Amino acid sequence: MAKIVLISCVSGKLPYKSKAQDLYVSPLFKKELEYAKLLNPDKIFILSAKHGLLRLNEEIEPYNKTLNEMLSYERKEWANSVLNQLKKSTDLKNDEFIFLAGNNYRKFLLPHLKYYKIPMEHITLFYQQGWLKKEILNLRIKNE
Repeated sequence: MAKIVLISCVSGKLPYKSKAQDLYVSPLFKKELEYAKLLNPDKIFILSAKHGLLRLNEEIEPYNKTLNEMLSYERKEWANSVLNQLKKSTDLKNDEFIFLAGNNYRKFLLPHLKYYKIPMEHITLFYQQGWLKKEILNLRIKNE
């Protein structure tokens, strides 16, 4: 069973083409990526409203698109595209997926995954950075 972390894209981006892991510049995204790496996963992907599934080193241009502004049927179509991308490099029925992404980014993916975790599911956006800081510290201590 592989461990796969999925992080959602954010609106704060560099104004030029960059690797996906560098393009998104919001403090929350940076904390999520740091936390994801400390989980020692087999793979980390970014859930992009425009590109679907992104590898961290994949170079992309900045864009302005969010699932939060899409209609339900558009989010379903996006999720189907992401599932097709995931099938190429993960096992939907045997891998464990950890979501660092809001409900709109995971809602239509979850029914297709057997094993998943949503560590910040009940933590409001306002408190997520604080939770991540605490968890990052705990993981650093644990990994020493």
